[in-house]
Formats: sequence, C-alpha cells, structure tokens
Amino acid sequence: MAEQTVARRYASAVFELAKEHGALEVVAKDLDLVRDLLDNDARVRAFFVSPVVDRSEKASLFERSLSGLHPIALHTILLLIRKRRAALYGAIVREFASLRQIERGATSLLLTSARPLSLADRDSLTRRLGVIYGTTFETTAVVDRDLIGGVRLNMGDRRIDGSIAGRLDYLAQELMTVS
Repeated sequence: MAEQTVARRYASAVFELAKEHGALEVVAKDLDLVRDLLDNDARVRAFFVSPVVDRSEKASLFERSLSGLHPIALHTILLLIRKRRAALYGAIVREFASLRQIERGATSLLLTSARPLSLADRDSLTRRLGVIYGTTFETTAVVDRDLIGGVRLNMGDRRIDGSIAGRLDYLAQELMTVS
C-alpha cells in the first residue's frame, strides 16, 4: 500500500508537469514504450531495478539509450534510478494512465466474454453502457472460455456478471442456502 502511495505521488507530479507543458499524450506514449521494453526483456528489467548496479552508470546508460524520449519521460526514468525507485516504474505508469483517464472523464471497462466479440458488438455494448451510466468507457476486451456464454463487465469498482458460468454459480449458492 505504501508503494502505491509513492507511485501515485510520482505519477501525479509527472502528470501535472506533462499537462503544464501540453505533452500528456507524448509522455504517456513514451512511458508506455519503456514499460513495454521492461516487461518484454527480463535482462533489461533486471538491470533497471538492480540495486547492485551503480546508479550513475545505470542513469548514464539509460540516458544515452532513451535519448529520443520526451524530456519529461526521460527525466522521470532518471529520477527513479537516482532515488532508487526503479522498481515502482510499472505502478507509476499505471497511476499515470489512471490520471489521464480521469482527465478525459472516462471509466475503464473490462469486457470478458466466452468468445471473441466483433468490434461492432463491442462498440455497441460500450456505447449503450455509456448512455446508461453517463460516462465514456475505455474498453479492454478479454476472452475467457470458462464463462460458457454471455459477458462479464468490470467498470471501475462495479461488476456485472451476465455469463452462464456466473448464473450457474449463483444458482449453486442459492441451492446451498436452501438446504
């Protein structure tokens, strides 16, 4: 929990700085790019978070390697290295994305279905939910064949389970309480 609080503070500072300079989208793209690099290359990630590697050597290497990034994104990474907070990078990027989402007035929507939904079906469902809840959604679609059929929606802290597996679970619970 303390790490999330620290990550939120860093993300808020980077967000405000990027907003002040009119560079939210560019900084977000660069932060995501580095996050993807760290997620996809275990050696780079190990080097980035290693407390054994000299901080100035690490910062110098990252500064040269990532010189094409927006200065705010680059200096964020270098600051994390200098302050020994590199392990928080993923959490900071997630918090930054949440702040951008709030700025746009959007809510995250996780749409889990038993089979892949067409883009038209997904967009139609997202639009209808947006009208019902009075917000716009940033939708992430996931397939989970264990649902058997139907969909499960996670909207912020709200969950709606319209799947067959969810209904079967509910029926099983009802039968257990009747016995």
